[in-house]
Amino acid sequence: MVLLLLLLVSLSFGKVFYAKWDDAVSPIMLEYVKRNIAEAEKEGGSLFVLELNTPGGLETSMRQIIQEFQRTPLPVVVYVYPPGGRAASAGAIITVSADVAVMAPGTNIGAAHPVQVGGERMEEAVKEKALQDMLAFVRSIAKEKGRNQEVLERMVKESISLTPDEALKDGVIDLIAVDRADLLQKLDGRKVKKHGKEIVIRTSGVAVIDVQESLRESFLRVITNPTVAYMLLLIGFYGIFFELYNPGSIIPGAVGVVSLLLGLYGLGIIGINWLGLLLILAGILLLVLELVTPTFGGLAIAGVIALAIGSLVLISPDSPYGDIPVSVIATMVFATAFFFLVAGRLGLKAQKRKKMTGYEELIGEEGEAITDFKGGKGKVFIKGEIWNAISQDDIKKEDKVLVEEVRGLTLYVRKVR
Repeated sequence: MVLLLLLLVSLSFGKVFYAKWDDAVSPIMLEYVKRNIAEAEKEGGSLFVLELNTPGGLETSMRQIIQEFQRTPLPVVVYVYPPGGRAASAGAIITVSADVAVMAPGTNIGAAHPVQVGGERMEEAVKEKALQDMLAFVRSIAKEKGRNQEVLERMVKESISLTPDEALKDGVIDLIAVDRADLLQKLDGRKVKKHGKEIVIRTSGVAVIDVQESLRESFLRVITNPTVAYMLLLIGFYGIFFELYNPGSIIPGAVGVVSLLLGLYGLGIIGINWLGLLLILAGILLLVLELVTPTFGGLAIAGVIALAIGSLVLISPDSPYGDIPVSVIATMVFATAFFFLVAGRLGLKAQKRKKMTGYEELIGEEGEAITDFKGGKGKVFIKGEIWNAISQDDIKKEDKVLVEEVRGLTLYVRKVR
């Protein structure tokens, strides 16, 4: 009877849906949050918790995530965790927009000044416009959630960052929780206002559902890693180049096109410096020109330099997605130069070589006469075999001969002078 009563109480309180995000704020995070909030609503959830650790990210994704928080009838908790983690930039604004904002000891929040992802410089007028727009946005959040407007504005204008104790003291967050168990305990019985109603959060004895990333979301997170996207881009060029110089291979071309598209998609989400991409394209073009019209290394050197500089500036150092390690860039630049100049040259040489089958492969081969030619006829030794041969030259035994034609089992040769 007691167990049945506890079950009924648990069901009446619904379920806590617990999500985790440890990456940049991006369209993938938006999809993850949106899907799981919808799932929580469908499955009778009573609370949605987002455990967050992020360096920030795209403003457009941030705003849409906050819109999801505002739309759902479920109370939303954002918990900055683990210790050493952070809710920076867009992540800070997502945190303070939650119905309950919580931080773990050893974390930090703030540094929300708007920046242009991609490496381009913002004009002063555009920068000021973006700043004022963001300030208005955080003022509206502060008013709705009862947070300290002045401190939130300083996060945006001055890029200040706060510890959990400072954030709690200044009215930026609501709670400090050591871990998940502590968080759920402190949330139990807490009241929040949402859509004009007062909601009492119940977490004691309530089922906690850990939500996972979908296969699609996991895959998209992989290809939006700057290093992976960069390597996919270059692999795409390799495959397409190989297909163009070896028509009909199919597989290299297909792999190249798919890799190039995935790389461009990932880099598009990350935000890139387009000058860097153009330099990479120019570098590869110069390497190809060196391959087909040798200039004794001039174009190759220029191509390697353009490729290296383009790779270094491709991702902005301010990008929340991180940058491409110099060791990876050096390895890929060397591999690209090797591929186009060495492997590519061998491929071209093989392609240009005259294709022959059967006895015709003897054309152009050198051998040795093993008899004197009489009446234009004699025997020659070529590639380990003795052949009947005909020649218009006066050939003596041990003279070197060159095969010019093959007719049946007879070779037509001339004397190597």
